[in-house]
Amino acid sequence: MHHRLLGALLGGVLMLWPLAAEAKVKIVATLPTLAAIAREVGGKDAEVTSLAYPTQDPHFVDARPHLVLSLNRANLLVANGLELESGWLPVLLSGSRNAAIQPGAPGYLDSSTLVPLKELPRQKIDRSMGDIHPGGNPHYLTDPRNGGRVARGIADRLASLDPANSAEYRRRASALAKACDSLATRETKRFVDLPVVERHVVTYHRSLPYLLDWLGLMEIGTIEPKPGISPDPGHVAWLLGHMRKVHADVILQEEYYPSRIGKLLAEKAKATLAQLPGGAAFERGETYLGYVERMTDKVYEAVAKDATP
Repeated sequence: MHHRLLGALLGGVLMLWPLAAEAKVKIVATLPTLAAIAREVGGKDAEVTSLAYPTQDPHFVDARPHLVLSLNRANLLVANGLELESGWLPVLLSGSRNAAIQPGAPGYLDSSTLVPLKELPRQKIDRSMGDIHPGGNPHYLTDPRNGGRVARGIADRLASLDPANSAEYRRRASALAKACDSLATRETKRFVDLPVVERHVVTYHRSLPYLLDWLGLMEIGTIEPKPGISPDPGHVAWLLGHMRKVHADVILQEEYYPSRIGKLLAEKAKATLAQLPGGAAFERGETYLGYVERMTDKVYEAVAKDATP
């Protein structure tokens, strides 16, 4: 018993030391989009795993037992933060028995600390307001400029864990950040000439403010009456009337949200329902920029009726 306890403690301590030159850094990201960024920054010097799939609502990921093993072996955990994973990550971290990746340790990176946040509450939060995140809106990776910021932050943390490869981490992160900024500028130009009426959109959840602000689109309502609260008939009827009043004929929602109400509204309001990717298709090798481009193409095709993406 004492030998096993001592071994566990020594294992946790050893993981805090810089990695041997021949070892690959083991990175675990909570979300596939974060994993795609980490994979590009880590390159040949890292092995990257994602805890969630893009088809899963990141608020409600199954804490499956095999995920604990991935965390147990990790040198770096990259989390989204802002309580997005609060319903499932703590139990996995507790079960991992890996001191190196616990909050506050060198192997834990909260990516939300790297980006400018939107929707910081200006009043006291209570449950009657729905699923409000008190630290700000956590869906910041839909703006590629934030993806670039996260890439640089991951590179800095990797450089401290694996100094021998620090220059390569930072080189890759810099290249990705520059490509993200270039994509952001290019897509802004594509959307800027759209008529104001075509910029009005409905979303399912308050998960797209970073994307909408970046592209100059305006959210006129959400299918959820409050964040995390299922729509009721009265709210759906109000939203349908409001869509007709302001001539909003586009509904945007991630593919992991239920589509029944979106399809109903699209039919009644003669609108287009665009189901967006819930994250990078990390396991199929999709890059972060590939994910953003796939998402913006779907949005542009929906709002610019006569355009070809």
